[in-house]
Amino acid sequence: MYPVTRSSARLALRELTIEDADPVLAIYGSPEATEHLSFEPRTHEQVGQIVARSIAAATATPRTEYALAVIERDTGELIGFGRLATDPHQQRGATMGFALRPDAWRVGYGVETVRLLLAVGFDDLGLHRVWGARSPLNEASAKTMSAAGMVEEGTIREHVLKAGAWRDSVVHAILDREWRANS
Repeated sequence: MYPVTRSSARLALRELTIEDADPVLAIYGSPEATEHLSFEPRTHEQVGQIVARSIAAATATPRTEYALAVIERDTGELIGFGRLATDPHQQRGATMGFALRPDAWRVGYGVETVRLLLAVGFDDLGLHRVWGARSPLNEASAKTMSAAGMVEEGTIREHVLKAGAWRDSVVHAILDREWRANS
């Protein structure tokens, strides 16, 4: 499916463009924004490569990765990055992740972003299950995924190596019937 476009009251998802590298750097290059993510802050060059790979992956056949810009509709600004990736080892399943600029936190954009990503997954792609993982210390992400209808399923022990130490991940997931019941 290309191009992806989805919108809510305040946000829209759209395909990335090469001009998005600097706004994505404001997220992926930020120590605050990446504190609970699975990687250290990225450099300008690394973000440019991520954006370029995401643009190329958008037109692959079959498409397995949906890396999307999260846009604030009123301003047209890129305030976040969302991603769905189908899993070849899980029938009609995908992983989901998202990150927002720190100045876009605490106003409900996270829940809107997750709901938009889930709508792409269930309504557009016909998925059965979508799951995401978070740092055990990221309570804001736990509340966000729960508010979007995702259920905490358990912990993947020592799942992420970050800053030289292993970190657990807490898994949240939602099934297509749960999505339909709450949509």
